[in-house]
Amino acid sequence: MSADTHGHHHGHDHGHDAPHSTRGGYITGFLLSVVLTAIPFGIVMGGWIADTRVAVAICAGLAMVQIVVHMIYFLHMNSKSEQGWTLMALIFTAIIVVIALTGSLWVMYNMNLNMMPGMASGAGM
Repeated sequence: MSADTHGHHHGHDHGHDAPHSTRGGYITGFLLSVVLTAIPFGIVMGGWIADTRVAVAICAGLAMVQIVVHMIYFLHMNSKSEQGWTLMALIFTAIIVVIALTGSLWVMYNMNLNMMPGMASGAGM
């Protein structure tokens, strides 16, 4: 029996449009990830920014950038791989995450407004 009868391919049919990983690409992705982790860590632990809302916004923005770095450098996602299906799956996932987060925040905000209204004024039993 030859190896091909067992479903093994010998490098002939591995999708020529698939992005190839290189050591330099992994190092670049790793260094970007370290920087994008160190900056929010310094903001939170070092107290670099006094306004909590600004600090949270910066950390959230850097988290989104880090997600893109991971998708490009480690998951090798681009618009050409697998005829664009990975990009479509990413867009669908992003839409679902936005819906879930927005809905969760909306529910928590409304529950906070409507639960125990006497507690906000300090009125006890």
